Amino acid sequence: MKGRQPAGAALPRPDVTHAIRAAVLRELAEGGYARVAMEAVARRAGVGKAAIYRRWPSKLALIGDILGDVLGQPHVPETAETLHEDLRGLMESFAALLGTPDLPAIMADLASEALRNQELSELITASVGNPFSLRTLEVVERAVARGELSADLDREAALDVAVSALYWRVVVRRRTLEAADLDRFATVVAAGLRAL
Repeated sequence: MKGRQPAGAALPRPDVTHAIRAAVLRELAEGGYARVAMEAVARRAGVGKAAIYRRWPSKLALIGDILGDVLGQPHVPETAETLHEDLRGLMESFAALLGTPDLPAIMADLASEALRNQELSELITASVGNPFSLRTLEVVERAVARGELSADLDREAALDVAVSALYWRVVVRRRTLEAADLDRFATVVAAGLRAL
């Protein structure tokens, strides 16, 4: 009987996975990382704990997967022809994430918790920091190839300034972002990168 799944090999249902992810984000927003418990996630998602552990072996793995999915894949348009356009696209991607309900509060909590939790710090770096850094470096290297930036600019400093203004505006100051803000920040960051 071709195509039949063997007993016990059922694939996880996408709707259940989605419910668990949504429940984790709500738990993070309401209580913070330290208070997220698998029992509470299961209850909020309307599933048994076994449904969670079939997908993720631990709370840390669950949080890391969700962070990587939500925060770790910034889109950088490949049609950009200038540094300003590239930066604007990177900022649009980050701004869209920051516009997700509860995400600024979650990010602030995780940043604070990571100062006390080495495992969480490493997880955030792997699932969010590294992918976002790679996208930012793509923007920098394209600008170097076009002759807009010096080949010997400080790449680490470039990573620090690329979208930090957006984080400060939304997560720290709790202000909204407008399209004009993104244009202005892209102009400022481009000038800063040229000075590195």
